[in-house]
Amino acid sequence: MGDSIRVSGASVHNLKDVSLDIPKNRITVFTGVSGSGKSSIVFDTIGVEAQRQLHGTFPWFIRNQLPKYERPHADEIEHLTTPVIVDQKPLGGSARSTVGTITDIQPMIRTLFARKGTPTDGRPSAYSFNDPQGMCPDCDGLGRAVRLDLDLMLDRSKSLDDGAVLFPEYKVGSPDWQIWANSGKFDTAKPLSKYSKKDMDALLHGTGDKVTVKTKNTSFQTNYEGLEDRFSRLYLKRDLSSLSDRKREAVEKYVTDGVCPSCDGARLNEAALATRIGKHSIADWSRMEIGELVGVLSAIGDPQVKSVADAARAALERVVAIGLGYLSLDRATATLSGGEGQRLKLVRHLGSSLTGMTYIFDEPSIGLHPHDVGRLNHLLRSLCDKGNTVLVVEHDPDVIQIADHVVDVGPDAGVHGGEIVFEGGYAELLEADTLTGRALRRETSLKTDVRAPSGKLAVRDATRHNLKKVSVEIPTGVLTVVTGVAGSGKSSLTGAFLAGQPEAIVVDQSPIAASSRSTPATYLGLMDPIRQLFAKATKAAAGLFSFNSKGACAECEGRGVIITELAYMDPVTSHCEGCGGRRFDESVLAHTLRGKSIADVLEMPADEAVEFFDEPALNAKLAALVDVGLGYLSLGQSLSSLSGGERQRIKLATQLHRSGSVYVLDEPTTGLHMSDVDTLLDLLNSLVDKGNTVVVIEHNLDVVQQADWIVDLGPEGGNDGGEIVFTGTPKDLLKAKGSLTGDHLRRYRR
Repeated sequence: MGDSIRVSGASVHNLKDVSLDIPKNRITVFTGVSGSGKSSIVFDTIGVEAQRQLHGTFPWFIRNQLPKYERPHADEIEHLTTPVIVDQKPLGGSARSTVGTITDIQPMIRTLFARKGTPTDGRPSAYSFNDPQGMCPDCDGLGRAVRLDLDLMLDRSKSLDDGAVLFPEYKVGSPDWQIWANSGKFDTAKPLSKYSKKDMDALLHGTGDKVTVKTKNTSFQTNYEGLEDRFSRLYLKRDLSSLSDRKREAVEKYVTDGVCPSCDGARLNEAALATRIGKHSIADWSRMEIGELVGVLSAIGDPQVKSVADAARAALERVVAIGLGYLSLDRATATLSGGEGQRLKLVRHLGSSLTGMTYIFDEPSIGLHPHDVGRLNHLLRSLCDKGNTVLVVEHDPDVIQIADHVVDVGPDAGVHGGEIVFEGGYAELLEADTLTGRALRRETSLKTDVRAPSGKLAVRDATRHNLKKVSVEIPTGVLTVVTGVAGSGKSSLTGAFLAGQPEAIVVDQSPIAASSRSTPATYLGLMDPIRQLFAKATKAAAGLFSFNSKGACAECEGRGVIITELAYMDPVTSHCEGCGGRRFDESVLAHTLRGKSIADVLEMPADEAVEFFDEPALNAKLAALVDVGLGYLSLGQSLSSLSGGERQRIKLATQLHRSGSVYVLDEPTTGLHMSDVDTLLDLLNSLVDKGNTVVVIEHNLDVVQQADWIVDLGPEGGNDGGEIVFTGTPKDLLKAKGSLTGDHLRRYRR
């Protein structure tokens, strides 16, 4: 059947011989709990095979430059079309990457200034902060500069002889210190506070003249170099990561990282910033909210540049259409949330007239307030109506509701998942006896018996980003939810709050710092005590029970797989025959603890391991993994395979069982199935019951209505946000006027 994508016998990851037909030119939403196998079907089977076959149409030379994909484990995958994959992976890019560059809008803006600006030499590259012709020479187009802070470096009450220079490498008597002390340019016994402007300039920036420097074994002559110039040359005009840890830490104590004073963060040189269209420079345009810039471009009627202006305006309008009109073109991509990054990836495709494509989305509602989900649904429907197939992995009921076809994967997670438990329409799903069907039917409650706070933590006159001198009190000893539309100022307010709480425990969605061999067991610090238990029980060396050390299979070096890569060929990954994919040498597996080998233990899911290990230190950490809803993860699973929500929860697992602390969580429901939200709420409430203060940034209305206290920001995003529109209990929010969160909570409660 050419009118559907057919998958037969898929066994990628935990999939159990899955077969299904997915209708083309329709929206199909894949549902199921975290770890059920949704992504294994959509991304690792359909997406990978579609990309692999597409790349196979290119000449060998081009194919060799493209990523190589291994054919997924499936009997057949038929009737695929060209894929466009919009996932949750960070946008990436260097420190030079901005909203303007990632969307390809900035080149159009540069062209406008080259053609219409006054004065101009007509070269678009002269307005690029990534080109030497346009970049600020002092910050190399980065907009930020790491500079020596002389107030930290110098004790001006002291003389050079008394140790006025505080940097350890420049201590009294050191070779560097002698460059200044032996120069004869100033009185080394005089306090720096009494130096004339000429003396201070010579100390910091002087040049020329030879100076004799003595060491324990020899003496030599070197050129005089001012202190600030020497420090900048040796430490700031190089990659600090190339220094030893000790020296880098020492350097970082004496420098500040801030906006470049030469270009005021605009990244461009004086000539580029001097060019104007009307009264605005290109930096002014880049700093405007995109929604505002659309109006500026609409006013350009010059026939010589109208086509470029119209194209730029159309691209900007697409950014507005996906709910990101509050961003500016100069916003660094590294500062975007996962949801913002995913929607920006979509911008490139919204203006395309191509049809017959397969668009694949990974939870596109992440980071979206319920107010914005309707806009997302409209975009998904418009892509489909153009004649494209849209596949969506999603947990949000409002997105599931617009599906033409739903595939529910389960019945549970990990080894208990990997099966298709339902296929059909949304109305049929509401009647289905699956975790998703039951979750959609469940009745939810509004908390009315809220906790009394034990105190208050105040934020005063916060102006971070778009906050408009916001003052608010966060109650302690309760569960507070901070909500509002995207760009309303939630993260900015939380950042201002954290500035006054340096000891707060922050659990965000940033990547876990781990290697390709990292696992839940290594991340939670379980491996050392587990190896010690095996060593004690078997009288063998503890290192024998590590697949990164002595116990590793010699054939695969502890990876469990053999990856064969040949030029111009797709890679082939196969289970290592030497160890059967278990990573350890066969002799190691003969050693057992309570009847289990080390490989058996690493293959255990956490909810089984918590029963196996009754040792308090191990049991507590495993129980924490179960408490955060990750009981299905095996101890030896690669951390790189975890979703954003799973990464956040495993970080949370390392921070449980404290009391008297302040916890701040950034959208902890990310990646959570509806049926798991209650588990998360139980966890948050248990933290509060132990005497902690919990502050959560969240859009999920199930979490909002179970808060003790709510802080709602808005009323909209960007310049139209940054204000407190409501503070109070969930019951009070139902009656609040002017709150978009309140509006949607009222609809949700009906």
